Amino acid sequence: MSKTLFIDGEWTASSTGGSFDVLNPADGEIIGSAAEASTKDIDEAVAAARGALSAKEWRDITPAQRARILWRVADLIEANADELARLETLDQGQPLGVSRNLNSPGAAEHFRYCAGWCTKIEGATSPVSIPGAFHYTRREPVGVCALIIPWNFPFMTAAWKIAPALACGNTVIVKPAEQTPLTTVRLVEILTEAGIPAGVVNLVTGGPEAGRALTEHAGIDKVSFTGSTEVGKEIVRASSGNLKRVTLELGGKSPSIIARDADIDAAVQGNLMGNVFNSGQVCAAYSRFYVDSARVDEFAEKMATAAASLKMGPGLNPDTVLGPLNSAEHLARVESHVKRAVEAGAELRGGGSRAQGELANGYFFEPTIFTGVTDSMAVAREEIFGPVMPILSYDDADELVARANDSDFGLAAAIWTKDLNTAHEMAARIQAGTIYVNMLPAPDPAAPWGGYKSSGWGREMGPQAIEEYTELKGVWIGGLNL
Repeated sequence: MSKTLFIDGEWTASSTGGSFDVLNPADGEIIGSAAEASTKDIDEAVAAARGALSAKEWRDITPAQRARILWRVADLIEANADELARLETLDQGQPLGVSRNLNSPGAAEHFRYCAGWCTKIEGATSPVSIPGAFHYTRREPVGVCALIIPWNFPFMTAAWKIAPALACGNTVIVKPAEQTPLTTVRLVEILTEAGIPAGVVNLVTGGPEAGRALTEHAGIDKVSFTGSTEVGKEIVRASSGNLKRVTLELGGKSPSIIARDADIDAAVQGNLMGNVFNSGQVCAAYSRFYVDSARVDEFAEKMATAAASLKMGPGLNPDTVLGPLNSAEHLARVESHVKRAVEAGAELRGGGSRAQGELANGYFFEPTIFTGVTDSMAVAREEIFGPVMPILSYDDADELVARANDSDFGLAAAIWTKDLNTAHEMAARIQAGTIYVNMLPAPDPAAPWGGYKSSGWGREMGPQAIEEYTELKGVWIGGLNL
């Protein structure tokens, strides 16, 4: 019986005894199991978090003490970095270099960055005009936070939600995606070892029913969710019962603009890796390429050649650049998108198929390039979340901005140019939460992250994360002879 629920400081199985298998996407083999949390388990986790919120062990510790705990978490992540990287690769599928060089170090830095905020969450005095009155503000914890983790970067995303929530004095219930629970389980073990009191961090594993029970629960004060736009809309509806605070980091269809003056070789390499990184399973992946018509043929040819040279294989293979997609269901979804693009008239320039031979049992899909794509095609409009690259051409820069903005999404965008004026002008006009100029899409603990339109609500990371996990209270003092 799998004991992957962590409630009020104790590891336990589901109250119903339910569990599910966890698969290695490189070969489809079972690598573990996790408990299927019931509604009763969710109730107990919420009760534990609510009790810990007012317990002296958490409520009354100083900001400096809270900071030391978070710093200790970062140290423990670094001490266990190799184990964590291997576990993430087995569970999620990403190349070991990504797990080792991005996820583990990135997670540690999120805890260190938020540890620094513990002693800097401040209020302010207000220059009010009421005679004899004094006004000041306080920032206080939101309360009990449900943190729902995606399957594409489970370890680092868990860190960038848990760290600011704890830094602000909240208590949390973490629910990883059912496809990738293993590193979140290990992170909770590390948090406990670092000295987090019982009930402050709780973990429930399970599928959509567990997530729905959390988002609907009257004892939850805030939900932070990273995932699809469709599920994000369901969470908004589910959270309306008690008007929970909600932060959503949702889908994307990031445009990448390659100007006529761009360094094409750098743009090809940057855009290729900006798309196939983590097999395209990145919310901010560059996923529609607008290339100046004078350079589009050169760009497409070089992209196709470079994509064909990528080493595809299991993430534990040190030579792997392109690992598997995360599940059989997602593999079928990506394949369906590619077939629809061909049927719509897009020209397949490379890839387009599942991997065969020794990789056939895994969830591998070839890096796929399309030309002859129009703005109305689904391949240019819908989030595919896989290594699929639709190339479109443009002639007029003003028309280009309107085309890039003609999307339900607005998470990120990229600009490739040697002209700083072009970079600043495009960055100002494109509707996206983050703009990258001549670089890969990369998050940082100090930089706010989130999107416009259907790409989400609110911001994670940076000082904005502290605002998302606190309530602002105003205090009036009257009767003063000021």
